[in-house]
Amino acid sequence: MANIGFIGLGIMGRPMARNLIQGGHKLFLHTRSGVPEELLEQGGIACPSPGNVAQNAEITITMLPDTSDVEQVLFGQNGVAQGLTGGKAVMDMSSISPTETRVFASRISHLGCDYVDAPVSGGDIGARNATLTIMVGATETVFQRVRPILELLGKSVTLIGANGAGQVCKIANQITVALTIEAVGEALLFASRSGVDPAKVRSALMGGFASSRVLEVHGERMIQRLFDPGFRIELHQKDLGLALSGSRALGVYLPNTASTQELFNACIADGGANWDSSALVRVLEKLANHEIGQGRKDKQ
Repeated sequence: MANIGFIGLGIMGRPMARNLIQGGHKLFLHTRSGVPEELLEQGGIACPSPGNVAQNAEITITMLPDTSDVEQVLFGQNGVAQGLTGGKAVMDMSSISPTETRVFASRISHLGCDYVDAPVSGGDIGARNATLTIMVGATETVFQRVRPILELLGKSVTLIGANGAGQVCKIANQITVALTIEAVGEALLFASRSGVDPAKVRSALMGGFASSRVLEVHGERMIQRLFDPGFRIELHQKDLGLALSGSRALGVYLPNTASTQELFNACIADGGANWDSSALVRVLEKLANHEIGQGRKDKQ
């Protein structure tokens, strides 16, 4: 059993922390909105600051919205860095800038501690069911140290490379997911506007080459109009922003990523920052003046 710190107990962090407690670890917890009662009832220990979490923990995990949040929690007043002593480890499981991740890793290393970037994919469902895909940036030695912990959270745990590589992989994942959400939205909208039941179309496509986890989960959300997150549009927009800023630095053009980002921007302008990312379809529906599911009548 390890003493583990966990900072950030939102949609993803809360079930992840719960799975670590159920895995037999002692958890020291902190979040801005207050530690959920359910985690305290299961044995979690609330801490007043990130620094206090790090004082008590061998490994401190962060699961936060953005790069600036991670920086503040790690290096701000009463931050994690102030509670570290040599030999401890920090593992950031947020989705943030690869460039800043390497800077954070260097600063933590200078304190005599290890740093791991381990962003995840799988959404709230994967967090609850401990079936996340976890992409790790670390040395081989450090990876082996934290791997048993990660295996309590995910079904696929892969060492991608050195610090920052996990975040690069996560951005690649977010590009793929966002563009697939857009494609599924277009496909189901086309079917519905043609007078064909989109639920039947989705079911048929799930048996063929177009099948995907996005079609399975997000396609169902589009049809059933279930747009509570999940994974918020504002966070997916943030991730595509990281992709586009990184691509500019690399001299790489990502045209479909850019166009999908504009659809997310339109959702946010329409008040949808906190919608699930599958709600991107709402912008497509406005452009078509047709909502998926309207006027279902099979023309065949």
